[in-house]
Amino acid sequence: MTKTVVLDHGAGGGMSQELIAGTIASILGDTYIGEMEDSALLELPGRRIAVTTDSFVVEPLFFDGGDIGKIAVAGTVNDLAVSGSRPLYLTLAVVLEEGFALADFRRILHSVRGTAVAAGVQIVAGDTKVVRRGEADGIFLNTTGVGVLERPLHLSSRALRTGDQVIVTGYLGDHSIHLLSQREGLGFEHRVRSDCAVLNHVIADVLDACGEGVRCIRDVTRGGLGTVVNEFAQASSAAVLLSQADLPVRPETAMAADMLGVDVMYLANEGNLCLVVSPEHTETALKALHAHEESAQAAVVGSVVDGTPGTVRMTGPDGREKTVDLLYGAQLPRLC
Repeated sequence: MTKTVVLDHGAGGGMSQELIAGTIASILGDTYIGEMEDSALLELPGRRIAVTTDSFVVEPLFFDGGDIGKIAVAGTVNDLAVSGSRPLYLTLAVVLEEGFALADFRRILHSVRGTAVAAGVQIVAGDTKVVRRGEADGIFLNTTGVGVLERPLHLSSRALRTGDQVIVTGYLGDHSIHLLSQREGLGFEHRVRSDCAVLNHVIADVLDACGEGVRCIRDVTRGGLGTVVNEFAQASSAAVLLSQADLPVRPETAMAADMLGVDVMYLANEGNLCLVVSPEHTETALKALHAHEESAQAAVVGSVVDGTPGTVRMTGPDGREKTVDLLYGAQLPRLC
């Protein structure tokens, strides 16, 4: 553990886990009741709810496929939905830097509104702070979401069983490649756009179709698919085997990643899900996913197998297996 906070603590990998579990959760002690899932499930009299919160910093603020406003709403809605809940309400807190263009702020707010309408959620409270020039990166957003659990399901990353199938709903790495290319002027941003999207309607249809056949769902954001599947394997003490040939990756994204020397397995998405589904419900899940534009590329990319607990391996095109490690830090500078 380092003595100071570094950027890699926010990358979603091993250093993030150390910061959250080893520092935050350990100090909060018995006041912290989370289980390291995207949303906390809370029992209220007569009703179960899900609560989540997130802060959003994006560079650049505007991109092909969205902006910081769309990401703030979509990210929180998706975190609620992967818990099995129906998202209902959001709060919106804004930190503005002195000198930020009001025209850009209005554009972001219109995006927030449009994305909330698309997701079917309402913004019920908020806060605005303005700080001096140089004290923020233009604009920071924080959203807290509340959803209600209407199905008798308990989705959990601890629920994997041998034979379960791992499904990815869209192309890997598009969001990271688009933002990095736009920021650095690499030219790929004209061929690969961000996948930012609200996915609660997609998730609802899959859960309605498959019920308890869905073990767990996670949106593939920071840390990418490699991080998500490692977290599933470790939480369930299971072994997962992925197939590289089955991973949905655009040729342009693969080309850009190769040029940059990064691994698509660890690139962030903002409109992509990883599901683990029982084998008997796999085809039903794929049918439900393929009915939506946002998940039309859904494919089985691996399965839970007998093997060393808590490990992830991947079969390459040559038939050889390699370990998919949990990255300790970040392979790219912060994008969002």
